[in-house]
Amino acid sequence: MKTHTRYTERTYRRRTRSKGMVSFGVTVKETDLWVSACRHLEKETLDLVLDCRVQLEDYARSHPAFLTSLSPLEMDPYAPPLVQEMMQATRPFGVGPMASVAGAIAQHVGKGLLKFSGQVIVENGGDIFLQADHPVTVSIFAGSSPLSERFGLLIHVRQMPLGVCSSSGSVGHSLSMGISDVVCMVSPSATVADAAATALGNRIKEKADLQRIGSWAKAMEGILGGVVIVKNSMATWGDVELVELV
Repeated sequence: MKTHTRYTERTYRRRTRSKGMVSFGVTVKETDLWVSACRHLEKETLDLVLDCRVQLEDYARSHPAFLTSLSPLEMDPYAPPLVQEMMQATRPFGVGPMASVAGAIAQHVGKGLLKFSGQVIVENGGDIFLQADHPVTVSIFAGSSPLSERFGLLIHVRQMPLGVCSSSGSVGHSLSMGISDVVCMVSPSATVADAAATALGNRIKEKADLQRIGSWAKAMEGILGGVVIVKNSMATWGDVELVELV
């Protein structure tokens, strides 16, 4: 879950290079996206972001617990589709619906843009939806950890479309009850990946918990694999391939 209390310049975006794609930013209030596609699609992206925000803001006005609950809410058949998706994704992990908001918006926008571009990468505060016709490497940022940006996740074409989402107890504005420098989860659903990253991050209270990551992660349905970094230690599991960054 991401909260936005102040503007943070996302300097890592200057290093973004997507083969055969153009990149651009779209910002609406707290939603700050960096998009790569086959052509400039700022208007289409803006329309999709506004659609997301209308669904979320209208529902939150009449259901304020949607924004604040740290535990799952009962499913509401009358809620907008994006709200229902977030509620459904977070229930198995025991976290509130907003734990999945960044991934949900990235995915909604990304899938919408696929109508206009065969390749799309949408990054929303470090949470990513991607569909490309070539392998993509996603750098793993872990704050002050000596392992930060030393490794990346190599995403193969067979895995896409894919969500790659992160949570941290030490970096940025993510709400986490744990102490990890980063928990990065990979799932066919960016909404699920975001929820799972928050849930797993909440459980990491000490460095020794890295030894239990594998058994915890096996119980998380819909997750293909992931990476957790705490200071100078790292744990990985599942269908992920790490590459060293130069």
